[in-house]
Amino acid sequence: QAQLEESGGGLVQAGGSLRLSCVASGSIVSINAMGWYRQAPGKQRELVAAITTGGNTNYADSVKGRFTISRGGAKNTVYLQMNSLKPEDTAVYYCNADLTYYSDAYYTKRYWGQGTQVTVSS
Repeated sequence: QAQLEESGGGLVQAGGSLRLSCVASGSIVSINAMGWYRQAPGKQRELVAAITTGGNTNYADSVKGRFTISRGGAKNTVYLQMNSLKPEDTAVYYCNADLTYYSDAYYTKRYWGQGTQVTVSS
């Protein structure tokens, strides 16, 4: 099947920057859209940013102009560059990917990473 592994979370002061990375691996045939979601304590998981294979991007209004999503050259990696971080950006950030993998047949499925904690102190 497939796995997603995130890295790059941590603790940063308000106004600082972090870069999250997510790598997809496994018996992947193709990856369509990839994206980042976040979930703060007591809140629902929300879309932060998404990017298609063609490079089209979509951002939550709360992060526009501060965050940038991009895909790696091999297309199995997605990055989230987060600048001008605010305390309200504190959350667990999850990578996801809509991908097709081969097992006994071809399957298309949305996969999620385990999440990486981002904490922004005021």
